[in-house]
Amino acid sequence: MPDPTTQPRVLLTEFRKKVRPDLVTVQGNFAYFCAGPPLTDEDVRDYLDDPIAALPPRVTKTLPRVGLLLVPFIERNSHNELVAFEAPPENKSVPSSYWRDSEGALLAYAIDDMEVAGYHYELYHHLAMLLADMPHDLSEYENLLREELKARTHGEVDEQSWQRKQELLQRSNSPASIRRSKAFREYARQSFIDTMTLYLHGICCDIDVEPGPRQLPSTRLRKRLKLLQSMYPPPQGYAVFPEEIEQAEQTKNGGRTDK
Repeated sequence: MPDPTTQPRVLLTEFRKKVRPDLVTVQGNFAYFCAGPPLTDEDVRDYLDDPIAALPPRVTKTLPRVGLLLVPFIERNSHNELVAFEAPPENKSVPSSYWRDSEGALLAYAIDDMEVAGYHYELYHHLAMLLADMPHDLSEYENLLREELKARTHGEVDEQSWQRKQELLQRSNSPASIRRSKAFREYARQSFIDTMTLYLHGICCDIDVEPGPRQLPSTRLRKRLKLLQSMYPPPQGYAVFPEEIEQAEQTKNGGRTDK
């Protein structure tokens, strides 16, 4: 069979199978394969070292083995996803692909087709999806959602959780009476994924939450992030909230402040 890493377009399923034995370990249970020119030192820092180092230790410990496939482009047609080494039509181009089996997860990213900030979002979103499906207790987060529903709190963190919330509310006459229904479980899972994505992204990078008519109020969002911070404390030297930045920098500098 021709080497799929040298073809103009190749099925992503074939590509994953071919390159999996060649994954290079980065940190802990993370490994990667780059299809294309070798990564520069800056690329390694942007795509691998920095985003992985910012992960809370409990998150890293909970996740399965994760392979990051850095490819030029990903093309999606009506039946398949393909790794492309030339830019596909805009309406067929997708930023990433998520796949998991008994051996772990393989996450593919079209790094020629998006900015580093977009890559970080896609990566943390996939890791949040993996985390949501791992066996661990999310009852505190679910109780916080019930508190929000009882208070008729408007908004959510991202579009998918907004949609799940609307579906839940349409099925219930009284948010205060919501039990652990299938609709609530689906909403809670998606809400956790979207909020965890924001939490992880915020540890790694300086990001802003854009206000909008569907955005969760800042006080409620901060309460969620505080809960996630208590559940998944950031690595030493990393901050979650602006008031923690100075203390985090001192920790990184061994207690010194740079003047």
